[in-house]
Amino acid sequence: MDSQLPSTMRACQWTTNTTGIENTLHLNPSATLPKNANNLPAGHTLVKVAYTTLNPFDYKVAEAPVLGNYILPKPSIPCLDFSGTVVATKNAELSVGDLVFGRTNPPFFGCLAEYVVVDSAGISKVPKGVSLQDAATAGIAALAAYQSVAPFVKEGSQVFINGGSGGTGTFGIQFAKALGCTVTTTCSTRNIELCKSLGADEVIDYTALKEDLPTALKARGKPFDLIVDNVFADPNLYWHSPSYLIPNGTFSTPGDTKPSSLVNIAMASFLPAWAGGGQRPFVFVRNQPKKADFEAIGKWMAQGKVKAVVEEVIEMADAGKGFGRLKGGRVRGKIVVRVGGD
Repeated sequence: MDSQLPSTMRACQWTTNTTGIENTLHLNPSATLPKNANNLPAGHTLVKVAYTTLNPFDYKVAEAPVLGNYILPKPSIPCLDFSGTVVATKNAELSVGDLVFGRTNPPFFGCLAEYVVVDSAGISKVPKGVSLQDAATAGIAALAAYQSVAPFVKEGSQVFINGGSGGTGTFGIQFAKALGCTVTTTCSTRNIELCKSLGADEVIDYTALKEDLPTALKARGKPFDLIVDNVFADPNLYWHSPSYLIPNGTFSTPGDTKPSSLVNIAMASFLPAWAGGGQRPFVFVRNQPKKADFEAIGKWMAQGKVKAVVEEVIEMADAGKGFGRLKGGRVRGKIVVRVGGD
């Protein structure tokens, strides 16, 4: 064992998904260190975690009947996002003491703990001028936003983002603006000013609509080059998109785990239009860790073009309550968990 490493670590763990992660997550002061912490595989890095953030993906996988019950190890440590300090590494691009951020790759979660092992695709150096707290937000949500926007736009593109005030939406607005796009987004009344402050050119208050969103977009009369649906609650937003998305425009979504949503995604993605598929290109963003994407996100944060939107910083002992709030669907930006701190 590395003499610098403790024999155990603090970690938030759950062992059952029967009553929801917010009720079953507990802080273990003497959890086992990550597998391979003392014998890193090639290209991997051991990180002492400073901060992590909570994502819907964390609890959706934990509470899934098959994944949660049979595939994830028990006890299980949630969270994919991290920022922290390199303790040991077999990644030639990193050195002990480097400040880093990124995300682990499912089914390996484990960031709601003092130590985590990360492969080379999921880790990047924290740029000078970016805090560890802010860097921790640039994992799952930022990557989903980047991969939903950047590949499909150019300067001057008209972009519509459905759901602008959550973790992915707040990043998506800023990424689209950094790329020179005009952005329209949706949010509730209380989040209008937030979305405008992030650069949204037009904000649709969905709580004040007298018709459904597809009808409102049709009435708007101006087509978009890209639609990013972070909500995917109403598949009609895609099925009616020929009325407000240019013929070669793209409809992208980070996706959802609800069976009804998966059926619609499958139909839109794989069936030709004559067989019931969509009439506009549909992209299901798979949110794969990619070093170049992390570097682009970090660069924009360092330049001040993109900022982290943090609703609250909580302690590890309150992570269960944090998941409960996240499941309520009214979080603005990100909930950050202080693990080791700065």
